[in-house]
Amino acid sequence: MITFNFIDSKNIHSIIPFLQLLHSNISEETLKERLSAMVKQNYQCIGIYDDKELIGICGIWTLIKYYVGKHIELDNVIVLPKYQSSGIGTKLMNYIDNYSKEIGCVGNELNCYVHNEEGNKFWEKEGYKKIGYHFQKKFLT
Repeated sequence: MITFNFIDSKNIHSIIPFLQLLHSNISEETLKERLSAMVKQNYQCIGIYDDKELIGICGIWTLIKYYVGKHIELDNVIVLPKYQSSGIGTKLMNYIDNYSKEIGCVGNELNCYVHNEEGNKFWEKEGYKKIGYHFQKKFLT
């Protein structure tokens, strides 16, 4: 049975194998450090479970921005390949939409990589609209 539950911040490092699927270039140590800091800054993560097995994750930030108001920003939505295209993503979005409304949000936002054509199709099917570009400038450390 598929269920959705918030992952306790004490167990946040359990999501690292999922993050490494998308970000294999980031070390486990760096991911641990960043996750620990993120939890202190309002980051939460919803776990997708098949019985007790973690099969996917969806990070969320509850934010207020002047152009949209209070909203949830989804971050690194990952479902193991063998569970993809089975309707879990739509169920997860319903879960998040309901949670978002319960806490007084006016909507949800997310970023999706340009090259992720399947992801872009999924988000559009779920009612998300492309409204801009996400730019990044990195500094060497």
